[in-house]
Amino acid sequence: MRLLWAGFMAILAAGVGFAIRGGIFDNWGKEYGFTGAQLGAIGGAGFSGFCFGIILGGVIVDKIGYGKLVALALICHVLSAVVTFGASTPENAYNFLFWGMFIFAFANGTLEAVANPLVATLFPENRTHYLNILHASWPAGMVLGTVAGWILDDKMQLGWKIQLALYLVPTVLYAIMFMGQKFPKSEAAERGSSFSTMLKPVGILGAVIVGALLSFFFVDFLKLFNVDIEVAKKVGYVVCALVIIAVSIITRFSLGSILLFVLFITHAMIGSVELGTDQWIQFITGNLFTSEEGRYLFIWTSAIMFGLRFCAHWIEKTLKLSPIGLLLVCSIIACVGLNLASGMQSFGMALVALGIYAIGKTFFWPTMLAVVGDRFPQSGAVAMSVMGGIGMLSVGVIGGPGLGYCKDRFAGEELNKANPALYATYKAEKPSAFLNLKSTEVYGLDGKKLGEAKDAKEKTPDQLAVVTADQKGDRATLKADSFIPMAMAAIYLLLLLYFKSIGGYKAVKIDEQS
Repeated sequence: MRLLWAGFMAILAAGVGFAIRGGIFDNWGKEYGFTGAQLGAIGGAGFSGFCFGIILGGVIVDKIGYGKLVALALICHVLSAVVTFGASTPENAYNFLFWGMFIFAFANGTLEAVANPLVATLFPENRTHYLNILHASWPAGMVLGTVAGWILDDKMQLGWKIQLALYLVPTVLYAIMFMGQKFPKSEAAERGSSFSTMLKPVGILGAVIVGALLSFFFVDFLKLFNVDIEVAKKVGYVVCALVIIAVSIITRFSLGSILLFVLFITHAMIGSVELGTDQWIQFITGNLFTSEEGRYLFIWTSAIMFGLRFCAHWIEKTLKLSPIGLLLVCSIIACVGLNLASGMQSFGMALVALGIYAIGKTFFWPTMLAVVGDRFPQSGAVAMSVMGGIGMLSVGVIGGPGLGYCKDRFAGEELNKANPALYATYKAEKPSAFLNLKSTEVYGLDGKKLGEAKDAKEKTPDQLAVVTADQKGDRATLKADSFIPMAMAAIYLLLLLYFKSIGGYKAVKIDEQS
């Protein structure tokens, strides 16, 4: 139990730091004159660093042990603060903040590479329940970080470095809680399974997903350094090919598990609909209502997730659901919540709609990890960590950017439909594109002009039309977002039928076929 709560505190530190960093983006923009693209790149490092941490950590954790990775994460968490606090001038701030965010996220990913398989090993008979408890720490950290940032920034107006230093408190606590503990080994590690054996369920099919997402990441990363887009795409293709070739050789050309491939695809959707939506929801609700109400709503949804993640076992037993059944129900609820949110006109309705959405998304991430632990014990920590990396990579290259693209597309279309001449005045100079595809290029609204329209106390008819179009774009974005859990529900229904055809869902032993 001490190891469980140590893992809880470790992910809490990640949540606190993530929420506080998100809240001080405006401070960085004002202090160092960053553009939106620069702030977006700094935020993106928070996802990419996590991916590398959890995937690399998951690959080696069974071989070097949990304790060494905890020590590495602790060093990186402290180093992240040192690097981030080095930002002092507009000339050096970007590099310090970018790499500080990357190191912080790498530490978070490394800790998840430890905590997920650790809890799955400690509680093999009830993985869904205890993995949900472990991950209740993330929304708890988000609530604490948001409230702390609100008080220290908006109320007390303290410097951003003092605010950010708060995440070091739970960092020290998880270090103390892990100290002196004896770590168990996964069932695969106990049996001395080779890395090749652990990676076989992932196989070529899993490598294709990871390689594709990494190729998208490297294209976006190289664009930051003004590398020609065609050259960046070629680099992405090479990265994808190298991943597939490496996994093929290591696993002796194992195709991988079809079931795990389907779970990987579904988890990529989860990353987009859960964390991708979280990345934008406070901004969208602040735009539809007020920024303060947007914060209240973000805290509301995070608090719901925190409370419900302690109830996964009770819900499964009461409703007699398997983990797949729980995921199916949650997908339907999340779809309904996002559809209701797309039409919310009042703060009260927003509480209801986003509350329903929060209930739906609560169990996605940890329950999917539990399913992998139940069905693929022979993979040790590898498949679980690859799944976490896929989820985070999906947020960084598909979910977050995809919702931003939808906002641009729908807002531009709404204004162009209502007033083409006004749209021509407010149209952005550069087009937005999804996954850098030329065929998807659209022109959204100019951010600076839109901001001036929003900030105007006495809005002209033109400014009112622009703000209204932008709000309609936000509602359409939430509507489009609801199609992701709808697709997930279809997949879970098929999985439910599959498990019924083989005698029902059950956790398998390492010697059994999954």
